Amino acid sequence: MDNKIFKAYENLEFLNSHDARPIRVLCELVESSVRLEKENISNTLVFFGSARSKPSHEASNDLEKLIAVLPAPEQRTEEQKKQLQKAESLAALSPYYDAAVALSQKLSTWSMENFAPDNQFHICSGGGPGMMEAANKGAHQANAKSVALGISLPFEQGVNQFATPELAFEFHYFFIRKFYFLYHAKAVVAFPGGFGTMDELFEVLTLIQTKKIGKRIPIYLYGKDFWSKLIDFKQFVKFGVISPEDLELFQMVDEVDEAFELITADLQRMNP
Repeated sequence: MDNKIFKAYENLEFLNSHDARPIRVLCELVESSVRLEKENISNTLVFFGSARSKPSHEASNDLEKLIAVLPAPEQRTEEQKKQLQKAESLAALSPYYDAAVALSQKLSTWSMENFAPDNQFHICSGGGPGMMEAANKGAHQANAKSVALGISLPFEQGVNQFATPELAFEFHYFFIRKFYFLYHAKAVVAFPGGFGTMDELFEVLTLIQTKKIGKRIPIYLYGKDFWSKLIDFKQFVKFGVISPEDLELFQMVDEVDEAFELITADLQRMNP
């Protein structure tokens, strides 16, 4: 009979139990901090956006291949119509993927050229596919470090291949991941996205509005066509649920060069 006695920190059954949840939370909080500090990560430029987006060439090729095998429009089943609508939507979304790559690359290059290694701005994404992958990909193309704050989900891949391995995280707890999104953030760029992007955007807006974040974090909504049609922000003011000055917490941008100029100007004012 095996009577081996485990030290508490070696008892995996206990560490994975309900009772040990506070320990697991603390592990995610502390281990992440140690790793970020070791890699001199203190300033991040956070990119939010859809996990479903693809590069333009890939989305266009997928759409063309699908159209080639579909029957005439009047003969298509409901399922085929749904497949076509999805492919068309991804093709329409894909230019934003390309823009995220380009903006990330420009910002990463600018940071390396203008700041010492221990004071650079590093791209930070949610670690997954889509716009998150695009953000890490742009930094990778600039030969810059980038952070990927992944989250373990049953329907999504692990951390994308373009993140710096030493800075690739896979969190279990959403709230720890959200903490690290904003703890080092010096700017936020929100590309078109779904519920996750809305959650992240409105959380940072709420934290700034309520002054739970003491620092200034400029926020840029990339894609005027998407954001202006999705949300009528002036309605918040009209009904008195936010103040007019709350609309100054963010600005919409529509071009990579425009976003780059605004972001770098803001960062230089905050870090002369």
